[in-house]
Amino acid sequence: MKRISPTLNPEPGFLILGASSAMARAIAAGLAQEGYGLYLAGRDVADLESTAADLQLRYGVPVFSGPFDAIGTATHQAFFQTVIETLPALKGVVVAFGTMTEQTEAERDFPAAEAMIASNFTGAVSILTHVANYFESKGTGVIVGITSVAGDRGRKSNYVYGSAKGALSLFLQGLRNRMFHCGVRVITVKPGFVDTAMTYGLKLPPIVAPPEVVARDICRAVKGSADVVYTPFFWRYIMLVIKLLPEFVFKRLKL
Repeated sequence: MKRISPTLNPEPGFLILGASSAMARAIAAGLAQEGYGLYLAGRDVADLESTAADLQLRYGVPVFSGPFDAIGTATHQAFFQTVIETLPALKGVVVAFGTMTEQTEAERDFPAAEAMIASNFTGAVSILTHVANYFESKGTGVIVGITSVAGDRGRKSNYVYGSAKGALSLFLQGLRNRMFHCGVRVITVKPGFVDTAMTYGLKLPPIVAPPEVVARDICRAVKGSADVVYTPFFWRYIMLVIKLLPEFVFKRLKL
């Protein structure tokens, strides 16, 4: 784990959780380009160290890395304490971790479903509890939670994954209402299909987006005022149509 003395690192910074994914790396590059210091956290420590060295060289900002286990909730408090010691001017946190198991496996094997719920929802609630309390005490901060359009309505093709992401969206909505009164922003990001390792091998529609597009929209949201961001933007209208379909029609569709 790379660390420096807090007195040597006064720049505002972002913690990116799940930083080994293609989407998270693109987000990290976008934030580094804006001049933010970074703390990259995830399970693949060697990959994080390589990414940190590359971003620091390219953008001239301090970039640190360290291990983070989303489902290891007992470790989250100590982990976050390390982050704020390393980046004492912490400005924001991006929750970019999650897993997606095949629906057929999750619906037949509860441990598989349980693991996916723990990764996509329980782990996020755990770490964000520490993050929110810290930002609340400071009266400032930005929390970005990446959920999914899959959480907008239960579809037979991925309802276990979608239910976890939908729960996270609801959690973020409540957290946003709580944190609004103390000057902390909470942004819910709902990507559609993104070309990442998570979707590799799946039959995807022609509207699949590269990670860089999602990262661009997230970096814009951090500077803007939106509470909920669909990315790419057209997913807002696609999901509006899907949500408005009557149940007697929706349950007959092969979605």
